[in-house]
Amino acid sequence: MTDVSGPILDVTSRDAAPDKDFLERLGHPVLVCHGPDWGHACPIIKNGCPMVDAAHGVIFQLDLERPQHRVILKRYQEVLNEAIPIVAVVAPGQAERYRDLLSGVQVWTQPLTIAELDGLAAETEAADEFRNAS
Repeated sequence: MTDVSGPILDVTSRDAAPDKDFLERLGHPVLVCHGPDWGHACPIIKNGCPMVDAAHGVIFQLDLERPQHRVILKRYQEVLNEAIPIVAVVAPGQAERYRDLLSGVQVWTQPLTIAELDGLAAETEAADEFRNAS
């Protein structure tokens, strides 16, 4: 698919550009996933995903009210090395409602701040160092 690695912005809408632009200005190439075509399952659920294999971090902005989206977040937790940061951007009330699913990931409420994105950039650099040492 692509040989560029970096954080994945996992979003359903097309409005991820500000996050993507900011991270890329910090020197982190960003892979944006808008999900599979309607009626198809996300590849991470079925048989793996090349974007996930290249990920140095994940910003998960899908709707946790949808069962398939909860499965996708769980798969990220199962397949990614624990050194790779996963951030879930949740709507009001979801942090409490999905507490068990969200344990082990960073939880952000919208809107994202520059400080949070900068922190994620630092974590992805640490994940890169971890990968290079392995």
